[in-house]
Amino acid sequence: MTSTAPWWRDAVIYQVYIRSFADSNGDGVGDIAGIRSRLPYLKSLGVDALWINPWYKSPMADHGYDVADYREIDPLFGTVAEAEQLIEEAHRLGIRVIPDIVPNHTSDQHAWFQTALAAGPGAPERERYVFRPGRGPDGAEPPNNWLSVFGGPAWTRLPDGEWYLHLFAPQQPDLNWQHREVRAEFESILRFWFSRGVDGFRIDVAHGLAKDPELPDVPPRREAESEGPRQHVDHPHWDRDEVHDIFRAWRKVADEFPGDRTFVAEAWADTPERFAAYVREDGLHTTFNFDFLMSSWDPKELRAVIDDSLAVLGEVGAPATWVLSNHDVVRHPSRYGRRTVRPWLAHEPYRPEGPLDLDLGTRRARAAALLMLALPGGAYIYQGEELGLPEVEDLPESVLQDPIWERSGHTDRGRDGCRVPLPWSGPTTPFGFSPDGAAAPWLPQPADWAERSVEIQSGDDTSMLELYRRALTLRRENPALGDGTLTWLDTPPGVLAFSRDPGFVCAVNLSTEPYRLPEHASVLLAGEPVEDGLLAPDHAAWLAM
Repeated sequence: MTSTAPWWRDAVIYQVYIRSFADSNGDGVGDIAGIRSRLPYLKSLGVDALWINPWYKSPMADHGYDVADYREIDPLFGTVAEAEQLIEEAHRLGIRVIPDIVPNHTSDQHAWFQTALAAGPGAPERERYVFRPGRGPDGAEPPNNWLSVFGGPAWTRLPDGEWYLHLFAPQQPDLNWQHREVRAEFESILRFWFSRGVDGFRIDVAHGLAKDPELPDVPPRREAESEGPRQHVDHPHWDRDEVHDIFRAWRKVADEFPGDRTFVAEAWADTPERFAAYVREDGLHTTFNFDFLMSSWDPKELRAVIDDSLAVLGEVGAPATWVLSNHDVVRHPSRYGRRTVRPWLAHEPYRPEGPLDLDLGTRRARAAALLMLALPGGAYIYQGEELGLPEVEDLPESVLQDPIWERSGHTDRGRDGCRVPLPWSGPTTPFGFSPDGAAAPWLPQPADWAERSVEIQSGDDTSMLELYRRALTLRRENPALGDGTLTWLDTPPGVLAFSRDPGFVCAVNLSTEPYRLPEHASVLLAGEPVEDGLLAPDHAAWLAM
C-alpha cells in the first residue's frame, strides 16, 4: 500500500557541498554540471533528495554564504538554466532538490547594501540592514558588545562614522527583518525558485533573523550547572520568539505550490521545547537535530537525546531528523575516534583530546550509521560520510580558506577539514573529482584517499559505501523503517536496542564486551559478520524477528 504521508517525514537527504562534490570544467571547484554527472551515483546510493549548499551569485567571502544576488547562480557553479536542468534530471530519477537559502545576511556586494553605503547615515536605504551610531564621546566604540560567530566584534565602522551589524564576517551584513521590504523580498525569492521546481529550502541560521530592537548588550555567560535540565535564557539575537512570524509567512508561500514543498531549519536552541517551536503545525516542516549530532559516543547520552527528540517533536506533530556530520563540524569518524571535549556553545571550536584512533572511529561510524538510519523520522547524509571520510586535520596553514581562520587570529583552523573535495576514482589526486589536466582542487586531498574512493569501495561488501547502500535499500523496502515509533528493549549497560513494528530490531553495542543478540529470525545487516549471536563492541546490527 502506498503511503500518503508527505515525503519529507522520513526522507534520507544527501548534503552536497557544491564546491567539493564534483568539478566538471577543470577549474578545481565543484559545480552544477558536476552534480548532474553524478546523479546516477546518488540514485544508486538510494537517497530521496539533495540539499545543495549555496549556489547563488557571491564574492565567496564565506564560500557562498555571502549572497550578492539570490536569483542568479554564481558563474563559478553554472547558470540558472543549468540549475533548472539539474532539477529536471534529478526529478526524472526520483530525487528531490533542496537548495540553501541565506536570510540572516547578504553579501556586502548586494545591491541593497551598496545603495545603503552610498545613501549615508539616516537614509531610508539603511533601514533594510542594522546600522547604528557608536558608543562613547566620539562614537568610536561599537554599539554593543555582540560578537561575531567568526571571531571579533559583530560590528564594523564605516568612514561616515556609523557601524553595521554582522553576526558572521564583515562581508555579511545582517538584514533588518523588522523591515517590510526585507520580508517581501524573501517571499518573492522563495516563489522564484519554487516556480523553477525546487522541492524546498534549507534555512541557514534560522534562529538568528530576529533581533531585540533595543540592541542590548549580551549579558555575561553563566556557566552550566553540573546537573539539571537546560533552561532557556532570553538572548538579544538568537532564537527570539519573533522569528516564528517570519516562518509562518514562509509556510504560506510553500503551501501555494503543489508537491509537498518543505523547509528544514538550521536552528540552534537551548531547550528541546524551543527547538520544537520551529516545527509547529503552521511553521516549518523539519529542523536539524544538533543535539544528536553533538552527542558523544555514550549510550546514556544518545538514548536521552533520542527520547527527548521524539517526545518533544511528537507533541507538535513533527518528525525527528538525525544527522551525524555536515559542512560545519568535524567529520564523525574523527570525532568518535578520540576523546572529545564538547563545546559549551554551538559555535565554539571543537576541542579534541588525545591521539586519533581512526580504526575505532570508523567502527563507531558504521554503527552510528545503522543507528541513525533505523530511527523514526528522516536522516541527513553529508557527502563523503558514505565513504567513511575522516576529517583532514593536517591541511597546511597556507591553504586554509575558512574566514574563521583569519577572524580568530589563527587560533581556530575553521571548517576546511570537513570540506575537502571527494575522491571518486584513480590512484592520484584529484581522484576523479576533476577531469584530467585540471587545476588542483581548491583544497588538497590526502594521498591515502585513493583507498577510500567510490571506485575502490564499490562492490566491496566490507566497505562503508556498500554498508550505506544496503542500509538505504533495506530502509526503503522494510515497512518498519522510516516515520513512526520505537520501543526500547531491556539490555545490559552500554547497549542500546529497540524494536520497530513489524518485526524489526536495531541493536548497538557501545560497551566493551560482546552483546548476545535477542532471538531473531535473521541478521538483515551488521557492521561486521555476527558470529555465534554475539555483537562485538562498537558495532550495530539490524535484525528480522
